[in-house]
Amino acid sequence: MKAVEALIAVARGQTKADLVLKHAQVFNVFTGKFHRSDVAVCGGYIAGVGDYTGYEEINLERKYLTPGFIDGHVHIESSMVSPVEFARVVVPCGTTTAVIDPHEVANVAGAAGIRYMLDASEGLPLTVFMMLPSCVPASTMENSGARLLAEDLTQFIEHPRVLGLGELMDYGGVLKGDSIILDKLKLMPAKRVDGHAPGLAGKELAAYAAAGIKSDHECVTPAEARERLALGMYVMLREGSATRNLLDLLPVVDQYTTRHCLFVTDDRHPADLISLGHINHMVRLAVKAGCDLAHVLQMATINTAEYFQLKELGAIAPGYRADMLVFDDLSTWRPATVFKNGRVVAREGSPLFGGRKTAEQAIRDSLRLNMPSREKLKIPAHSEKALVIGLVPHQIITERLEIQAPIQDGGYIADPAVDLLKLAVFERHHHTGNVGSALVKGLGLRSGAIASTVAHDSHNLIVIGADDDDILLAAREIRRIQGGIAVVNQGRVLHSLPLPLAGLMSEQDVFTVEKELSLLRQLARDLGVKPEYDPFMTLAFLSLPVIPALKLTDLGLVDVAEFSLTPVSRN
Repeated sequence: MKAVEALIAVARGQTKADLVLKHAQVFNVFTGKFHRSDVAVCGGYIAGVGDYTGYEEINLERKYLTPGFIDGHVHIESSMVSPVEFARVVVPCGTTTAVIDPHEVANVAGAAGIRYMLDASEGLPLTVFMMLPSCVPASTMENSGARLLAEDLTQFIEHPRVLGLGELMDYGGVLKGDSIILDKLKLMPAKRVDGHAPGLAGKELAAYAAAGIKSDHECVTPAEARERLALGMYVMLREGSATRNLLDLLPVVDQYTTRHCLFVTDDRHPADLISLGHINHMVRLAVKAGCDLAHVLQMATINTAEYFQLKELGAIAPGYRADMLVFDDLSTWRPATVFKNGRVVAREGSPLFGGRKTAEQAIRDSLRLNMPSREKLKIPAHSEKALVIGLVPHQIITERLEIQAPIQDGGYIADPAVDLLKLAVFERHHHTGNVGSALVKGLGLRSGAIASTVAHDSHNLIVIGADDDDILLAAREIRRIQGGIAVVNQGRVLHSLPLPLAGLMSEQDVFTVEKELSLLRQLARDLGVKPEYDPFMTLAFLSLPVIPALKLTDLGLVDVAEFSLTPVSRN
């Protein structure tokens, strides 16, 4: 609880502060200016900004002080580490608050997955708020580990760190007035609802906003962003690992629109967290691109806090939490010191807190996979023409290709000589034995197979390979390690990375995970995967049936434009 009496006394100069940061260049998010001043801290809150004395004083002459950065939309699971290990890598980057959507783990473990994320993020020197996953599963054209209805989410609504409903990907359901979707919207009329509506425009976008959806992180063009801003929506400028839109959207940020723009990472993978950073990387990119510094820092702090109605966060001002970053300069944007609630929690890029254990049994042993026969991998061929998933470099969208494919024993087969591979999605939650199979062009794999249980959003087991034997071997290795990533070739497992927490997250730190991923990535490259594709990121999105144009689930090939299953064989 905030000690109001003590804050008043310190603010008036009647008693000393617990801590005073002296002579800093303090960024004021409300004026957009830096001012040389002291900052007085009492009980984890800021008492005043001015001239103060404290029991402890730190001289910040010639240093800059900003509020802690806030990530407005992130899936921790995409870091492939647990919440505490995620905190240990992003807090030193200056992120002191994150708003998460746990729909990845919820698609595997349902309500138990949500509960795990809340418990595992409790008490960290990173304040973790949650938006409840709105679309589990993402569509009716796949099997996930759980199905969450409005009544399943009710138990979480009053949790103090639950802010609303997460990205509503089923915009078709919103527009049609689907009762399942509307029931979720009605659950929390006073809370925020995040959007996910790529390409939606005109009256349909207006209807989406009228339903109470007040943000979107899927804009890829300035025109899309401006239309949403004109409707009173917030635009989440995203710079993730899979999708990078920040620089494309910066032209929409000006003195009129800036307060409705905020920074999010969405999906940030281990390599990028280590080499680039987190929200501080977005600050660095935006400043270098010429965006007004005040606007940039507002988008990283107060704008996000105000959108989510976080009244104690986002500013260095009386009554706000003492989440602050010290910078030696305004170029590298690597904090020298990170304060959380007035305490130093990271210094010079290193966390000053350790890991801790959380009950994880609810998301362990999540792989319930019936190994299918070779016959299950067969793709029936009724003509020489096949509908093929065409990869697009550096994108998660795919192309719809119709090409002549080789046939053997009445089924289409891979032909790595022409860069044509087989893709299989194995249902791994309920022992159904379902397998969806299709063809993919563009990856470059010459032999072997790559498998992963990181497969958005239902996270079934996805495998791409040059022949059926290696595809089945890769699947068996994933079953052995109870989820993760594997690379095999010519009947031999080359390497694998266990992800025992829901098949999505490791128990190791992010540096260990990236070392393993780097080895696996090199093995995939050695087998021919082209440099323009991250093998595991590309694989992860080939099963997401809400991103155009063709995707594959355990039920079969999905034509996303028609939102329906379609045969591979073209008559």
